[in-house]
Amino acid sequence: MARQSSIIKLKGTIGGVTFYKSKDGYLAREKGGVDASRIKNDPAFQRTRENGSEFGRAGNAGKVLRNSIRALLLKASDYRMVSRLTREMVKVIQMDETNPRGQRNIIDGEAELLQGFEFNINGKLGTTLFAPFSVTLDRVTGDAKVDLEAFVPTMAIASPGGTTHFKILSGAMEVDFENQTFNAKISEGNITAWNEVEVTALSLENNLTANSTHPLFFVVGVEFYQQVNGEMYPLKNGAYNALQIVKVVGV
Repeated sequence: MARQSSIIKLKGTIGGVTFYKSKDGYLAREKGGVDASRIKNDPAFQRTRENGSEFGRAGNAGKVLRNSIRALLLKASDYRMVSRLTREMVKVIQMDETNPRGQRNIIDGEAELLQGFEFNINGKLGTTLFAPFSVTLDRVTGDAKVDLEAFVPTMAIASPGGTTHFKILSGAMEVDFENQTFNAKISEGNITAWNEVEVTALSLENNLTANSTHPLFFVVGVEFYQQVNGEMYPLKNGAYNALQIVKVVGV
């Protein structure tokens, strides 16, 4: 893959070279690769088929997880989030020590590796929210909540320029990767002024099914707003909103 540098930008295929526009700019690449039927049947490509199978499984798992908190991701994600999450899902699958290559899966892997995943690389929770908080994610009781201690917004939240208000939000998910289904609960705090007035302790509950047999996830995020003439507007369309997987309980 090469970057187009001429003044005239091309689109299409010329002499086996495809010119196209991506989010990284105008690029060019040469057509090539191995015939699909050979990859599918040739014993020499056994490893390729195994890797492809697991990569597809990782992609599907990432999609189910994203769908479980789609309402939150509409406000807090970067354009490479899908590929980043798929890459982490591949790592989870590769930790499966039960099944043979090509058949490894999320359930028998290490879902805990997803803990700390940032859905928005432009607004990481780890560099945004400094207020002390604790998360409860209990498989037996189904209890799922986040408790934040009292904090002063200007001291505990690093906000982008133009911020006048913010909101803390959370979500808990139990995800059945095998059947590609989920149960998710989302809760949000109030829109609060970003100033030097201390905010009282906050608790957001997202209780799940007791004794669930699926992996459990908990996310915490921050949304930023700008108040104009008494109306609240998402700051820069949520470009700097944070959302992170802060706790995972595997099976």
